[in-house]
Amino acid sequence: MSPADQLYDEAIALQQAGKLEEAVGKLEALLVESPDYGLAHAALSVFCGKLDRHDEAVEHARKVCDLEPDDPFSYMALSITCQRAALLQEAERAMAQAMQKQWDLRQQA
Repeated sequence: MSPADQLYDEAIALQQAGKLEEAVGKLEALLVESPDYGLAHAALSVFCGKLDRHDEAVEHARKVCDLEPDDPFSYMALSITCQRAALLQEAERAMAQAMQKQWDLRQQA
């Protein structure tokens, strides 16, 4: 298991133990060493949202879309995160992108 995977697993264990702030800290430390670790950005988006740190949540959700530009779920998650942050126009754009990405995947099948 890579060091990044180990840190990620430790962060998830902290979150599951109800230690959300500590989990966020662990994920932030992970990203110092591995800034393109998509799962860490996705988890931080959710965790920061739960902590009412919506600006950070949106930034991490955007980063997931940058890292996984063909994944419809990434854009769906961004849309939900933006809705919670009251960024409704961006939420609508992200939802449209999610739908387009899903359509594109169906056309490739």
